[in-house]
Amino acid sequence: MNNAPDSISIVIPAKNEAASIGAVVDALRAMLPTAEIVVVNDGSSDQTAEVSAAAGARVVTHPTSRGNGAAIKTGMRAASGDIVVCMDADGQHSPADVPKLLERLAEGFDLVVGARVTSSHANWWRGLANRFYNKLASWMTGHRVEDLTSGFRAMRRNRMLEFVPLLPNGFSYPTTSTMAFFRAGYGVSYVPIIAAKREGSSHIRIGRDGVRFLLIIFKVGTLYSPLKIFVPSALAFLSLGAGYYLYTFATQGRFTNMGAVFFTTAVIVFLIGLVSEQITALTYTSARRGPGDGG
Repeated sequence: MNNAPDSISIVIPAKNEAASIGAVVDALRAMLPTAEIVVVNDGSSDQTAEVSAAAGARVVTHPTSRGNGAAIKTGMRAASGDIVVCMDADGQHSPADVPKLLERLAEGFDLVVGARVTSSHANWWRGLANRFYNKLASWMTGHRVEDLTSGFRAMRRNRMLEFVPLLPNGFSYPTTSTMAFFRAGYGVSYVPIIAAKREGSSHIRIGRDGVRFLLIIFKVGTLYSPLKIFVPSALAFLSLGAGYYLYTFATQGRFTNMGAVFFTTAVIVFLIGLVSEQITALTYTSARRGPGDGG
């Protein structure tokens, strides 16, 4: 691999992945023998920590499970490399794809995401949801987003540390970090990958996580540009108010309280959008002034 970075850390969050983590670490050590491999054992009840250490990884343990995002934050702080690669412990992400991400990063990008091809999604509803998120994020940012939720990514550690305080403790850290890089004006690129079928059972459940995925949609908006969410909503209420006013004026010859409610709601929603925009700007400014702080 040409122009490969000299200092690379690979961060792998792992919870009850004893069945697969050993093979993942072995493959990474064969592919990148000089890279630092940090496995964050997120409160596992099996032998994840022991298997990881035996394979040659540096293990950092959470006594109790704190979440995928929390494990990434811990690994990011513990890593020593200038370049950090984050990947799953369940065998879905191929170590053979890591050099592809690093090669693209060496072209001058700050974040490179492994974008899963359509056939890589576990089922149809996840694939559909992911396509919807990608289109929404592309509209919000004005940039083509090929995989908003992929956890397989390579990044410059100093850039990522700027946004550690913004990262949630759950599974939506990829969404947050991607939008943060776009918001900061950093270079983001994508490399197509094929994600294999995971080993063991998934920690994602359609009922619980269906609601979580819906919340991601709104989070994308508030993370990048709240006005793109609030202005259309305000215009919708304004249109309802105008339409209702015309209807009541034509049928009753008067302006009703319901019309006033629609107009008032439109103003309130717009003002909330303005405040949210300012809060978002201040949040990113605060995060970038204190890289690595917060939890």
